[in-house]
Amino acid sequence: MLTDKEKEDLKQSAKEVRKNIVKMVHNSKSGHPGGSLSGADILTVLYKKCLNIPSDWDKSADFETRDRFILSKGHASPLLYSILAMKGIISQEDLMTFRKINSKLQGHPAKHYLPGIETSTGSLGQGLSIGCGIALGLKLKNNPANVVVYTGDGELQEGSCWEAFMQAAHKNLNNLIAIIDRNRLQIDGCTENVMALDDLSAKLKAFNWGVIEIDGHDFDAIYNAVEIAKKCDKPCAIIANTTKGKGCSFMENQAGWHGKAPNDEQLEQALKELEG
Repeated sequence: MLTDKEKEDLKQSAKEVRKNIVKMVHNSKSGHPGGSLSGADILTVLYKKCLNIPSDWDKSADFETRDRFILSKGHASPLLYSILAMKGIISQEDLMTFRKINSKLQGHPAKHYLPGIETSTGSLGQGLSIGCGIALGLKLKNNPANVVVYTGDGELQEGSCWEAFMQAAHKNLNNLIAIIDRNRLQIDGCTENVMALDDLSAKLKAFNWGVIEIDGHDFDAIYNAVEIAKKCDKPCAIIANTTKGKGCSFMENQAGWHGKAPNDEQLEQALKELEG
């Protein structure tokens, strides 16, 4: 269980992550704020409390045994970049180059441009398969690292995800954790109208995965779920129920903010609300 002091620190860190997300997308006049904001609490807990990811990246003596994080929903790159800046792996100054010509902060994470990126992502439905391969490789090397794959719920409409769920269970990849951002919205609207996923928990259990369902904005719930998942004797999925656009009232639960930049007035309102 987290202490009150730890939760206050996480709250302040997540607030700064969200502020950076809206500033980055506003500055570049493009990007995906909705699904980035929904995951800020989850990734803040992961990178500050749960995962062994060195802030000096490949300069660390523990680099080979680091936990691996894969942002399968690569369009949420503003979230990952903000987290990497929070961790000190990249600089705060880098953030405002997001999506600019010749920037290392591509619209989707590109492995060869930045430290802290395990694999290039953005073509939806591939991250979990990559995670399976990495998890299997770690097991073959007796490497104790965990692999965490962060997916969107709309992404699970891709058939390749379910092949990966089968493969992970078949190979008993108990070093693999899938965190599903269950905000129930995608670019075309509600996931249940586009292609229904529920009962998602029952589906994953039928694929022989451990399943934990949580409030994806509750720091204790996030932390406890990840710590339980690490000890699971099978691959484990955490279904994190979140609010798309969390923290900005005019973005919350609005599919239109999947991939749209705020204007000057909206940025000002968003930063005021996040600060408050």
